[in-house]
Amino acid sequence: MRKSFPTSGAEWKALDAEMTAMSGADIDWRGGRAPLYVFHGSDSAHEVGFQAFMKYFNENALGGRRAFFGLKRMEDEVVEMGLDLFQAPGQAVGNMTTGGSESIFMAVKACRDWARTQPRLKAPYNIIAPFTAHAAFNKAGDVMDIEVKRLATGENRRADVEAMAAAMDESTIMLAGSAPCFPHGVIDPIAELSELALARDIWLHVDACVGGYVAPFFQRIGRDIPAFDMALPGVRSLSADLHKFGFCPKPASTVFYRQEEDRERGLFHFDQWPNGQFSTATLSGTRAGGAVAAAWAVMNHLGEAGYMEIARQLAAMADAYVAGIKAVDGLHLWAEPDLTIINFGAHDFDIFKVAEGMDARGWLPGLTQNPKGMHAMLSMYHAAGREDYLADLAASVLEAKGQDGASDLKAVY
Repeated sequence: MRKSFPTSGAEWKALDAEMTAMSGADIDWRGGRAPLYVFHGSDSAHEVGFQAFMKYFNENALGGRRAFFGLKRMEDEVVEMGLDLFQAPGQAVGNMTTGGSESIFMAVKACRDWARTQPRLKAPYNIIAPFTAHAAFNKAGDVMDIEVKRLATGENRRADVEAMAAAMDESTIMLAGSAPCFPHGVIDPIAELSELALARDIWLHVDACVGGYVAPFFQRIGRDIPAFDMALPGVRSLSADLHKFGFCPKPASTVFYRQEEDRERGLFHFDQWPNGQFSTATLSGTRAGGAVAAAWAVMNHLGEAGYMEIARQLAAMADAYVAGIKAVDGLHLWAEPDLTIINFGAHDFDIFKVAEGMDARGWLPGLTQNPKGMHAMLSMYHAAGREDYLADLAASVLEAKGQDGASDLKAVY
């Protein structure tokens, strides 16, 4: 039955108990049993983020310019730290958003408005992207009537730059690349896409939402991470989520533009109503002030040294997961991960049957549909549960090998 509106109020103690009971059947995400949705770098970063968020619980980032000047300074400094991290040129700018989908949406909107100033580009417009690009490009395309042409990747699951070049036409306004892609955890050949974008004078957006805030530190600890950021001259915009591997509380993302006029194209301005000028750099109006303050606090708390230490721990843990998966007879990786996203499958049995076995053992199985596989974004929540995960995975594989037929599981996010 539909819940009726309460006739009287309840005290926090009762509400707390009811909320705890409601969540009693949740996946044990703190124990690493959820393959996505939550991210952890260190206990101290979690505590700093929590305290900073609650300190600015009531503030609205929409009012930063007019009322909450400290919050506005924090947001500006978060953006400046991001520009520094991603090696952006001096004229580059950016802003915070509430998430990766919004960051991508704003970049597509800015690109669309730029394309309207280019007589050589003919509407209806299109975006050329690898099959592995995030669904947010299509979400933006649906709203703005822009077609997203998704092309098959190469054997290594990375974007096929030659195929993308061949697919471009007079209506192509954007090339998209990922650092890394969500399905397979590999970084597209952004350097080659940068050259293509410059040669054709077309916008290149790099979706670094998943790995942007950890990839530079993987580079600094000596991991072989391909170039992906704004040091490449063809990268015109870049998105990166603070609330993923920046280890900041949700909702917090960033979007960066190579030049000020591109950011201006992403802005919304309106004054045809009684209140006069209304302007935002985001699709949303009100934004949680706590998310801005927490991002500023976590970044300053960890600093380069802190992020590098987390990167070392993440790299060692991801390597251990990869080795453990490869040691299970019948399993193979669909791609060798650049960072901490793993995607693996099987040739001789139904991997979704394995996922069903893991589900029965209390794990939330992450899935990919094409190719059929299991998937996880590893943060430090997953360190303590690694041995249990691999043991249950091996047991689930043995079960799956003895079963006939295919599972009807679907990859749903």
